[in-house]
Amino acid sequence: MMSSRPVLARAAPVLTCLGLLAVWQIASLALNNDSFPTAIEAIRAIPSILGDKESLINILASLRRMAIGFSVAVVASIPLGLMMARSRGVASFFNPLLMVTYPVPKAALMPIIMLWLGVGDLAKMLVIFLGVSLPVIYHSFQGAKAIEEKMLWSGAAMGLSAAQRMIRIVLPAALPEILTGCRTGLVLALITMVTSEMIARQSGAGNILFNSLDMGQYDTVYAMIIIIGAMGIGLDAAFERLRARLVKWSEPSFEIPLSFA
Repeated sequence: MMSSRPVLARAAPVLTCLGLLAVWQIASLALNNDSFPTAIEAIRAIPSILGDKESLINILASLRRMAIGFSVAVVASIPLGLMMARSRGVASFFNPLLMVTYPVPKAALMPIIMLWLGVGDLAKMLVIFLGVSLPVIYHSFQGAKAIEEKMLWSGAAMGLSAAQRMIRIVLPAALPEILTGCRTGLVLALITMVTSEMIARQSGAGNILFNSLDMGQYDTVYAMIIIIGAMGIGLDAAFERLRARLVKWSEPSFEIPLSFA
């Protein structure tokens, strides 16, 4: 007899979403407020958004900025985190900088970045880069720090250089933790992407959201929130499948980064 647990586990997210929509629908009908449309009204607005060419161009522009900012952050942050874990000099130099910048909301830097770079794509991608970098650096650092020194001594005894040990020993051993950081960074990339587009309003999903709010199109506002949420769920699920294939031996661990020390 097939166990019902796997079926329930797969159905749980769907049931949760349906439950939230039901609560939303009831609350909206009870409050009867024009600025709080029902769930059905918001869902009905989704096809018109996705069917509009200009809206699709805006959403694709957001995904492009997010992809570039996320990719550059990952490429730059993983080596830095690994080097910080294996070199006291590198850690001593970067640790104070990271500790100062970590508590600052990245969206709060957007006005300053706009003064430097304007309101174009570069400013938004820089904010995304900053939002993604810290969790990736942190988890790369923690993954590399946890490696037993005996493994590195064995590599040195086999004639591997410091760079070869980093690539062939440190990176594979730290990969599960690195991918956890990347998964966290992916969510932060989506958040900073939307926030930056709401501040520097030229194009993108955040621009659609804020313009709809200005014009009182509240069903479109909530529909965009649903679309952005669906984008986040889809990207997270796709990345988790990739992570599971790359590190089958490891279970994901979620931590709140408190210190790089």
